[in-house]
Amino acid sequence: MNTGFAFLDYLVFVLYAILIVSVGLWVSRDKKGHQKNAEDYFLAGKSLPWWAIGASLIAANISAEQFIGMSGSGFAIGLAIASYEWMAALTLIIVGKYFLPIFIEKGLYTIPQFIEKRYSTNLKSILAVFWIALFIFVNLTSVLYLGAKALDTILGNGDGSLMMYSIIGLALFAAAYSLWGGLSAVAWTDVIQVVLLVIGGLITSFIALDHLTPEGGVFAGLKHLYEVVPDKFSMIVQKGEIITPDGKDAWWDLPGLAVLIGGLWVANIYYWGFNQYIIQRTLAAKSLKESQRGIVFAGFLKLIVPLIVVIPGIVAYVMYSQPEGTAIIDGVTDAFTANGSVENDKAYPWLISTFVPVGFKGLVLAALAAAIVSSLASMLNSTATIFTMDLYKPYINPNADDKKTVNVGRMTAAVSLVIASLMAPLLGGIPQAFQFIQEWTGIVSPGILAVFLLGLFWKKATNKGAIWGILLSMPIAIFFKVGPNGWAEGGALEGIFPIIPWMNQMGLTCLLTIGVIMGISYIDGKGADNDKGIQISRKTFATGPAFNIASFAILIILVTLYALFW
Repeated sequence: MNTGFAFLDYLVFVLYAILIVSVGLWVSRDKKGHQKNAEDYFLAGKSLPWWAIGASLIAANISAEQFIGMSGSGFAIGLAIASYEWMAALTLIIVGKYFLPIFIEKGLYTIPQFIEKRYSTNLKSILAVFWIALFIFVNLTSVLYLGAKALDTILGNGDGSLMMYSIIGLALFAAAYSLWGGLSAVAWTDVIQVVLLVIGGLITSFIALDHLTPEGGVFAGLKHLYEVVPDKFSMIVQKGEIITPDGKDAWWDLPGLAVLIGGLWVANIYYWGFNQYIIQRTLAAKSLKESQRGIVFAGFLKLIVPLIVVIPGIVAYVMYSQPEGTAIIDGVTDAFTANGSVENDKAYPWLISTFVPVGFKGLVLAALAAAIVSSLASMLNSTATIFTMDLYKPYINPNADDKKTVNVGRMTAAVSLVIASLMAPLLGGIPQAFQFIQEWTGIVSPGILAVFLLGLFWKKATNKGAIWGILLSMPIAIFFKVGPNGWAEGGALEGIFPIIPWMNQMGLTCLLTIGVIMGISYIDGKGADNDKGIQISRKTFATGPAFNIASFAILIILVTLYALFW
C-alpha cells in the first residue's frame, strides 16, 4: 500500500506538464508572414483531421466530473451510471449523421450563430449570455472544484488544506497554453491528453482490481466484484433495487427504461449536439467527412470509458462494505466517512493514493490532470468564442480586426477563469457531484433542445414560438423539480402532482416545451413554413461507408453490453 508521492512521481508529473505546455505553444505559434486570425484562434484554421477531432472530443468531455464524480456514482449506484457513456456513443452517431451536415454547411463558428440564422439575432444574444454564464458558473467552476478535491485527497490528506492551491495551479496550467494558442493548442494537446487519461485510467482500474482479492489478479478481481455485488452490475435499475450508502433509492437518479427511451436522451443530445465546447471541434474539421469520422471515433472511445471511471468506484465500494474482520485493508470506512455521512466522490482519489505504486502514481496523476486541464482549456476557448463572435463583434466593436478579436478572446478566457476560480470553493459538501451537475443542467437543457430540434427539422417553427418556448421551459422545469417535491407533504397540493425522477422531469419538460413552440409557431405563422426554415433532403444526411460501418459496429456492441448487464 502506497500513501505518499516520491520524487519519481513528481518528476513524471512535471515532465508531463512541460510537454503539454510546449506542444500547445508550438502548434499554435504564428507562422512566418501570417497573422493569427479569428478562424485560426477559434476554429484551428479548420484543419483538424478525424483522429484529432475524436481524441479532442473525449478529452474535452472526460474531466473531473467523470474521474471523480462518475466514480463516486459508481461507488453509490454501480454500472448503471455508465449509461451516460454508452448511450453517448449512440448519440454521437445521431449528431454526426443528422446535425453536423447542417452546422458545417452553415459555416458556423458558434452554436448561437445557428439560432441567429434560423430564428433571430435577439434570441441568439439571449442564449449567448446564458451559455457564457453556464460555462463559467457551472462547467468551469465544477471542473475546478472536483479537480482540486481530487488533488487535495491524492497529494494531501483530504482535509481541504490544498484546495485553493490546487484550484490556482489547475487554472494556471490550463491558461498557460490555451489562452495564447486558442483551439489549435487545445485540440492538438488533447491528442496527448486522451492517450494519457486512457492509459492512466486503465492502470488505476487494473491495480484496484488486482488488490480486490487476497490471491490478486485482474480477472479474479472482476469475478469477485460481480459475485459480491451483482446488483451493482444492473444497467436498468428497478425501484428499490439499489440503495446508495446515504440511504437514497438509486431509481430516482436512473429510473429504469428512461435511460434507454426517456429523459437521458435530452441530456445526451443537448450535450453532444448543441454544446459549444463539444461541437466546436467538429466545426474545425477539414471537411464534413473528416468531422463525421472523428465523431464516430469518439463513439468507440466512449465505450471503454466506464472501465476507466465506473469500475474503480465499484471496487472502492466493495472494499468499503467488507464485513468487519474481512476487510482487505484497514481504515477504509473512515476514509469515506466525514461528519457521519459517506463521501462517494473520494473513491477515485483514495484508490490512487492507496494502491498505485511509485512512478505509476505520477503517471496516473498526470492522466487525471490531463482530463481536468483539457476540459478547462476547451471551456475557456468556447466561452471566449461565444463572447467574441456573438456579443463583442456584433454589439461592441463591429469593425474589430483579427488581431483585436483574438486579443478580446484571450481576455475573455482570462476573466472567466478568474471568476470560476473564486467560485469553485463554494461547491463543497456535494455528495454525488456528477448527479448534482446533471440535475441542475437538466433545468435548462430541455428548452434549448426543443428550440434546436424544431429549428432543424420543423420548417414552421417561428422566432416568437422559440422565445416563448425558452421563457416557459424553465418555469416548467422548476415546477417539476421544486413544485411537487416541495409541496408533496402537508401542503394544499399534496397528492395532486406525482413526485417523479429528475430524468423523467427532463423528458416531460422537453415534450411540453416542444408543444408550446409548435402551438405558438402555428398561430404566429398561420400554419405556413417559415422563411428561415432549414431546407433538407435525403442527400443532406448521406454518409460514407466508413461512418456507416463504424456506426453499425457501435450499435452491435451496445446491444451486447445491455443484453449482458440488463
